[in-house]
Amino acid sequence: MSVTATSLQPAAPRPAVATARFRLRALSDPSALPRVLELFALRNLVPESVRCERHENGEELRIDVEVGGLGEQEAAHLARRFRTFPVVTGVLLRRD
Repeated sequence: MSVTATSLQPAAPRPAVATARFRLRALSDPSALPRVLELFALRNLVPESVRCERHENGEELRIDVEVGGLGEQEAAHLARRFRTFPVVTGVLLRRD
C-alpha cells in the first residue's frame, strides 16, 4: 500500500455572513416551538440562539431565533414558510 502526501493549502477567508433574526408570535400551543425549530433542522441548521416566552396571559408565545449562514433568499423563504403555520400569528425578519 502506498501513501502519498499532498500539500494542504490554507482555506480562503470566508466572507462575513449576516445573521438572520426571526421574531415570531404564535398561539400558546405545544406544537408551536417544535414546528418552528423543525424548519431549521430540515435544512441542517443549528440556530445561534432561541428564546421563547409566554405573553398575553399565557395565550401567546414570542419566539426569537438567530441563525447565521443564511442567504437573503433562504431567510425570506423561511419567513414565508413560518407565515403558513396555523399557530403562527406574526413574523418579522431582520438581517444584520
